[in-house]
Amino acid sequence: MTKRLMPQHGDIALLGAFCLFLSTIEYLIPKPLPFFRIGLANLPLLLAVDLFPFKSFLLLMLIKILGQALVSGTLFSYIFLFSLSGTLVSTLTMYGIRRMAGKRFLSFIGIGVAGATVSNIIQLVYAQLFLFGESARYIAPPFLGAGLITGFSLGAFCEYFSSLSKWYNSRLHGEIIPGKEQESSPLVPDSSRIHTFFSSRDLCIAGLLAMPALLFNPDTMSRIYQFFLFTIYALLLHKKINAVMTIIVMLTIILFNLFIPFGTILFSIGSFRLSSGALRTGIGRAVTLEGLIMLSKASIRSDLRLPGTMGALIGESFRLFALITERKGRIRAKTIVSDIDSLMIDLGSINPGKTLPTYKIRSTRTGTIILITAVLLAWLPVGVRIFSY
Repeated sequence: MTKRLMPQHGDIALLGAFCLFLSTIEYLIPKPLPFFRIGLANLPLLLAVDLFPFKSFLLLMLIKILGQALVSGTLFSYIFLFSLSGTLVSTLTMYGIRRMAGKRFLSFIGIGVAGATVSNIIQLVYAQLFLFGESARYIAPPFLGAGLITGFSLGAFCEYFSSLSKWYNSRLHGEIIPGKEQESSPLVPDSSRIHTFFSSRDLCIAGLLAMPALLFNPDTMSRIYQFFLFTIYALLLHKKINAVMTIIVMLTIILFNLFIPFGTILFSIGSFRLSSGALRTGIGRAVTLEGLIMLSKASIRSDLRLPGTMGALIGESFRLFALITERKGRIRAKTIVSDIDSLMIDLGSINPGKTLPTYKIRSTRTGTIILITAVLLAWLPVGVRIFSY
């Protein structure tokens, strides 16, 4: 089955592809907190503020949110909730204040700082609710300060890029600059042997069925088991896992939860008291966050397609993302603006009206049995707990 895109969707898919490319770069950068974002993937959204009407701007925002989750493997985790809320609030803020104030009175720097600030505020709220509890107040000042710096830096880059980019200024004035026609190379699913057993749809459904087993499981030891189980799933499916960063993130979450003691005091060092309740809560939150990330990595493949125009746009963005990745060597630090501009002009010449493949790989009988077994293993602690009463 195929879905045909209209020609005017080409620029949305192109900027969406750059969101995916920048998300990949940001994903590789070590971060002190699991939800902290430099905001590189927001650069295309900043540029789109003046290019697109509101409906098209919303489509690009959704491509960024969903595509970022597919690239990083966080669709079933709290991180997706952080990204969804932060991006939604920040982009609507940027679009709204730009429309109210206009380019004459508000630069990209202003809207970049505003977007980063409101995004960080909403993420701090979620950090308090799901990860750090009352200890979130300790990270608020440096977190908001970092947001101001990154918002200012990204806004300044957009200001510089928009003043020099031929692609941007041509789109701003409704013109098209012809580029070198590129060959259309579809993004193919992972062909490693283990992936041939499962369709992307069935993997996703299995992940959705396993997720409540972790979220609604009150027992910390059972959650630790589920975390290791989902990690094994991700490794078996050849997903990349940064073990060092995973451990650092988990230790950070546990540490911040220890600042608010409750329950039995295990030992004290000066004014610091290590309590059983705080330790148990910290471990539970840490393994829940990372367990959801591991489950998401295992059950989400980049060839997963959504129905309708939205699904086709994401598919086209992934195809252009593959082309950007192939040509990333053309982007050099000394001539970064002109190199990115040239690449956007060339990729913009691809006909977005071409039909896009929708992969229909059916799960084999063996694959179906494996997925059912995997889901049952995820629910095993819950079942044991129920039958033990």
